[in-house]
Amino acid sequence: MRPARSFTTRLSLALALLLLAYGAFVALLGREVAAEQEQESLQRLSHGLAGHIVGHWPEITSINRDEAERSARGELLSMLMTVNPGVQVYLLDADGRVQHYIGEPGMVRQKQVDLAPVLAFLAGAALPLRGTDPMGYAAPRIFSAAMFPVRPGDTRPPGYLYVVLDSKARDAVAAQVGAGRLWRGAALAAGIGLLVTLGLGLFTFRRLSLPLHQLAQRLRNYSQRGAMPEGAAAPSAARPAGDEVQAIGAAFDDLKQRIESNAEREQRQVADHREMMASVAHDLRTPLTALHGHLEALAGEAAPDPTRRAAMLQAALAQSRKVGRLSQQLFELAALQSTQQVLHRERFSLDEVVTDAVQKFGFSDALPAVTLHGVPPGRLELDGDLQLIERALTNLIDNAVRHAPGSSPVRVSLRREGTQAEIVVEDGGPGLPGELHQRLDQGLSLRDPPIKRSSGGIGGLGLAIAQRVAVLHGGSLRPLPAPLGGTRLCLALPLAA
Repeated sequence: MRPARSFTTRLSLALALLLLAYGAFVALLGREVAAEQEQESLQRLSHGLAGHIVGHWPEITSINRDEAERSARGELLSMLMTVNPGVQVYLLDADGRVQHYIGEPGMVRQKQVDLAPVLAFLAGAALPLRGTDPMGYAAPRIFSAAMFPVRPGDTRPPGYLYVVLDSKARDAVAAQVGAGRLWRGAALAAGIGLLVTLGLGLFTFRRLSLPLHQLAQRLRNYSQRGAMPEGAAAPSAARPAGDEVQAIGAAFDDLKQRIESNAEREQRQVADHREMMASVAHDLRTPLTALHGHLEALAGEAAPDPTRRAAMLQAALAQSRKVGRLSQQLFELAALQSTQQVLHRERFSLDEVVTDAVQKFGFSDALPAVTLHGVPPGRLELDGDLQLIERALTNLIDNAVRHAPGSSPVRVSLRREGTQAEIVVEDGGPGLPGELHQRLDQGLSLRDPPIKRSSGGIGGLGLAIAQRVAVLHGGSLRPLPAPLGGTRLCLALPLAA
């Protein structure tokens, strides 16, 4: 696709075309004015030509039928036509009809000459005056005219000498001589004018449109910085290509779309935050209400049965641990979400961390049992935050223990896959909820927006922490196929180089 011309270039070209059209109009108008002036000058210069002929060669006005007189008149007219072939000499009678013309027979096509311009000429009217062309051409011609001397007894003018000054032959010669030169000069002037106009236009409009260039570049740079991922290099301050006005319009549209998208995202975040607060309040209210009920029961009994008292204390402690675990998970998730990188890095052995986590759950008498499966992969070193990795692994195992049936053990395995270590936690429970499984499978965040449980509150806090830890270390948390049912989760982490 051909790049669009800049706004400055388009202005310069438009100005050049306008000046070229204006120059052509002025040239045509000047040509007409020059032709008009030339004809007026010619008619003024030859104003007395017909009168001079009549005054100095009276035989031209003779009506004698003698052959000698007619021959002398013909020789005189031939001499005039030879001296100046550009003129045409006609003898008119009192009514303006052509009586005589020296030239080829049949050349006179218009026998009647309009006498109004002739009488105006004789009366001294303003020049130029144009009269009939007896040759039959539609265009009127400038002329010189004189009335024959009035003889005694004449009641009407004896006739007129009518001299056409710009005949068709003169026009043809003038066209041959001047047309080529005129058009060459006009083309040269137009070309030079166009080049000068383009040069001056580009320079002038670049200076005038410099603020547009700068504004377009600022908008484009701002839009590119807003769309760049973190850590990407800032765009260079090169001049934007194409039309500056279109670049400003496109940048404005992008900026408007980004502002509207940000506003919509902020509204969704506010709604999600409000919903999350309501869900957290629901999750905390349930164990706190149960804890409060157990404590009230203990306080209301004066001499409680030791067995009953021990059972109520255990129930209260269980609810207290639940509140503590939920509060700790919320705190950890908020801390992880507020950072974009791991703050404390160290090199450690991942296989030892996995073994320790499995043994920690193995010391508990609770069911189901947690066992380490698979072939030991050897020493696998990881560069990251040891406590965060341990926390993520603990959350995965704890979720599996709480959701798996007591008869089916929780299996933990560690393996190397290329440059990554994969920790797989399997249980025989009911499996992940549909939305939770779909988000993990697509690599979407479990906290934006929060996942609502059907019974109320929010779910997946432990998995959300594990997912966030994996992402901060450059890894992932994803579900694996479970042909025998249950849940299989894979925590993938990049190994140290």
